[in-house]
Amino acid sequence: MERICVYAGSNPGHKPLYREAARELGKCLAMRGIELVYGGSRLGLMGAVAEAALAGSGRVIGVMPTALFRGEMVHQSLTQLIEVADMHERKAKMMELSDGFIALPGGYGTLEEVFEVLSWGQLGIHKKPIGLLNIDGYYEPVLDMIQKAVSEGFFPKDHGQIVICESEPARLLALMEQYQPPALQTKWTELAERK
Repeated sequence: MERICVYAGSNPGHKPLYREAARELGKCLAMRGIELVYGGSRLGLMGAVAEAALAGSGRVIGVMPTALFRGEMVHQSLTQLIEVADMHERKAKMMELSDGFIALPGGYGTLEEVFEVLSWGQLGIHKKPIGLLNIDGYYEPVLDMIQKAVSEGFFPKDHGQIVICESEPARLLALMEQYQPPALQTKWTELAERK
């Protein structure tokens, strides 16, 4: 993997260990020579992962809509800052640039971004690894919801296995590098096979 997109909160959260984990992830990416693609902010966990990657001589690409360019929000020391028109273009550009995705703890935006790449992975739009950095059990409710969706018949069990979950950044990266996408059977693949 040459580039990983990291979704993360623009707030740091209440627990110092969230920021520590973000910094550790940035450090691990730089040590492995993996470029960081992220939202371009200097705030919160977004800023922490970028700062750590840059401090480790890593390359960091920020992608930010013009409307969010407000003074302190934009990180000024990135390897590259890509300006886009809106949030839809931002997400598309981040996906295009990246070989995999990691979600740190975050709010609505982070959850929406990771669920979009999960949904696109389920549909076969991409076959890139998707990881949750499960700091202090932050993503346990999400994992429970995925299992609930499987048990209630909203998608097959193998679709619930396209997300990789780990609490240690180095271990998560190692699992993502070994990732082999499952051959997911969907309504769309079934229709295509019938033609």
